[in-house]
Amino acid sequence: MMGLWKRSLAARFICFTLLSLVLSQAVVFFISWDEHGQAIRKAAKGEIFSRCASLARVLEATPPALQTDILNASNTSSARYWISTSGLKDAPAWREEAWERLAQPLPRVSFPGHSAPEVKLDFARNTASSSSATSSQWIDLKPEAWPLSRPAKFLYLDDATGMGLAVQLADGAWLNTAFAKPAQDGFWTSQSTVTLGLSALLLSIIAVFAARGIAQPLRRLAEAAEALGRGQEIVPLPETGPDDIRRTAEAFNRMQARLHRFVDDRTRMLAAIGHDLRTPLTSLRLRAEFVPDQEVREKMLSTISEIQTMTEATLAFAREDATAEATRTVDLSALVESLCDDLAELGYDVSFSEGAKISYSCRPDALRRACRNLVENAVRYGERARVAVERRADGIEIIVSDDGPGIPDSAKEQVFTPFFRMENSRNRETGGVGLGLSIARTIVRHHGGDITLINEQKGLRAAISLPPQDGGPCPVSTRVTVAGAKDNINVLEPATRGASA
Repeated sequence: MMGLWKRSLAARFICFTLLSLVLSQAVVFFISWDEHGQAIRKAAKGEIFSRCASLARVLEATPPALQTDILNASNTSSARYWISTSGLKDAPAWREEAWERLAQPLPRVSFPGHSAPEVKLDFARNTASSSSATSSQWIDLKPEAWPLSRPAKFLYLDDATGMGLAVQLADGAWLNTAFAKPAQDGFWTSQSTVTLGLSALLLSIIAVFAARGIAQPLRRLAEAAEALGRGQEIVPLPETGPDDIRRTAEAFNRMQARLHRFVDDRTRMLAAIGHDLRTPLTSLRLRAEFVPDQEVREKMLSTISEIQTMTEATLAFAREDATAEATRTVDLSALVESLCDDLAELGYDVSFSEGAKISYSCRPDALRRACRNLVENAVRYGERARVAVERRADGIEIIVSDDGPGIPDSAKEQVFTPFFRMENSRNRETGGVGLGLSIARTIVRHHGGDITLINEQKGLRAAISLPPQDGGPCPVSTRVTVAGAKDNINVLEPATRGASA
């Protein structure tokens, strides 16, 4: 239940709706219950006054021999009538007699050819409520409250619907009326329960539709944010719906446009800088050729060549970053295996461990380049590369491991810095310009993953961890363990790599 509460917006809407329904019903019950009781008592009081007045007129118009039959015929399950000729008793004694008569079964009424059985009513006296009414005495009814001209007295039998009325007849006798209804079943009857259940069902259906109307745009927003974080091209979100949802979609679309504009401006700036550096570098190379000192000339040409190489690498990185590659689903194991086969044909000592087919949505060319940088570093600084793609519970891992010296823990983050090389000679024969690992990590992070370098007893392991994707089996966490994870860009000093843990 708690899991559904945390995951489902509809479940929360339903719970809050039902809670509101129950609270509102409780408030209505407490407010109206007293008014309901008063209304019932007032209606019962008017009914008994009317019946008693009518019965008094009938009794005065009929012979005394028929009065007993009339009284018996007038008795009901909630009312008893009798005549007292010895005068009116005091309130407590009359109340006791009234309860006794109400508890007695109705007299048997027989018709010619038909004998009705005696009806015994299960009428229980409410002693708890009647105890508070024992202190009440006879109340003389006012002429405007009583339809007859003769005197009448009234009292309450209990705090519920029990009441008594005595009216004096023309011959001096008193017509007594006792009225009480059995206690009601309470507010939660079967009818009220059904009504509440139907109301809860109707409100739950409405809550589900309301929650879906809110959750669907939020789901689209989450999917678009995830795709944007992975560098995928996404269409702008529809700017429709209520103001809050529409403003959220508009804000996301503006953010997406600003991010694309920022990336485009940065890429154009890098490309412009790299392009503009070509002219002065060419001029410097021409002037260096005229330096008479051969040793100085060679050093100058070497420095210029290194700067030119870095410039070309920057331009290549800027051009590739500006290229918008489409995202598509590929067999990740086949992609990495084909890369290893290509490098093996070029003479690299690369081996691939075959595994299960893993379908993954990515930018395959960019991901292939990231893997290639790690594999080439493993071969260059760790003699060989062992590559595998594995499915994990939390994603995909491509593993590339080597037999090199490893990387000091203090330098594991620095090697991802652009143009950083652990090899100090700056010799391109022993290392690149220091962009390989930077490019690899940028590509992987655009896919929502990351690269981790781990020193082992022998060699280094570089792991490309890719996140799972919705809508299918968890894509394998691709961890590329690259021995000597020194991309052709980040060059490791041989002596340092030899000090692997």
